[in-house]
Amino acid sequence: MTVNGRNRRRALVVGGSTGIGRGVADAWADAGLDVMVLSRSAPTGAGADRLRWLATDLTDPAQVTGSLTAAVEEPLHAVCYSAVHYGGGRALFKDCDETEWRRQIDVNLHGLWLTLARTQPILRSAETPGVFLGISSEVVYNAGPGRSGYAASKAAAAALLDSVAQEETAEASDTEALRIVQALPAGMVDTPGIRRRRPQGFDYSTYMEPASFAPLARELAATAGAGLHGAHLVVDDTGVWYPAREKMPRSQSRRISSGTAS
Repeated sequence: MTVNGRNRRRALVVGGSTGIGRGVADAWADAGLDVMVLSRSAPTGAGADRLRWLATDLTDPAQVTGSLTAAVEEPLHAVCYSAVHYGGGRALFKDCDETEWRRQIDVNLHGLWLTLARTQPILRSAETPGVFLGISSEVVYNAGPGRSGYAASKAAAAALLDSVAQEETAEASDTEALRIVQALPAGMVDTPGIRRRRPQGFDYSTYMEPASFAPLARELAATAGAGLHGAHLVVDDTGVWYPAREKMPRSQSRRISSGTAS
C-alpha cells in the first residue's frame, strides 16, 4: 500500500477494538501506519474509520487461522497482542470451572502463540527490524487469590515472549531481527471489560485511560523498539514508562471469599 507515492508501513493489533489495544491502534494510526485490528467486536467511535478490522474470536481456531493468514499477506512492521480474557470475576480456584480456564488459555496464551507463529517470519523479513509489543499485567509479578487462571496464563505469556526475545538476541549479529517489548499499566485501566465487572455508579476517576499507552506506541513506531528489546515496561497514567525491574508494579490482589466477583 502506498500513500503519496511512498510505501506505508503496516501494523496489526490483536484485541485492538477497545482498551489498551485500541490505545495502541489509534497511536499507530496517528503515526501514519496502516493498522489492521483483529477482535470480536468492531472498533467504534472517533478514529475507528482509520482502522481496518477482521472479526476474530480467539477461541475459534479456524477463524483465528484465517484472520492471521489474511493479516500477513502483506509486509508487517509492528504487531501488538492485547487480547485478554479476565474471566467472569475474581473467584477462588475451587469455584472456577474448566470452561473458564480453557478460555483464559485460548485468549491470553494460545492466541499469543498463534500470533507470534504467524507474524514472526513476516516481521523478520522486513528491511528494518520489526517490533512485537505484548501487553502484560502486574499479575505476572503479583499472583494473588481469586486470579489463578488469569495469573497463570499471563505469566506463561510473559515467559513465552521472554524466551522468543532471547532467541532473537542469540540469532542476531549486530542488531535484533525482531524486537520484542512487553508493557503493562501501573494501575487499573478504564476499559469496557473492566466496566462490565463493576457496579453501576462506580468511580473510575483514579483509573488510567488506554490513551496512556499512546506515547510508548508512538516511540515503538518511530524506532522499532531500538534499545527496548526484551524490556518489561510499566506505563503510568501520564504516559511515562520505566523498566519493571526498577519499580515493581503495585499489586491489585486482595483477599476474597467464595462468591466474590470484581
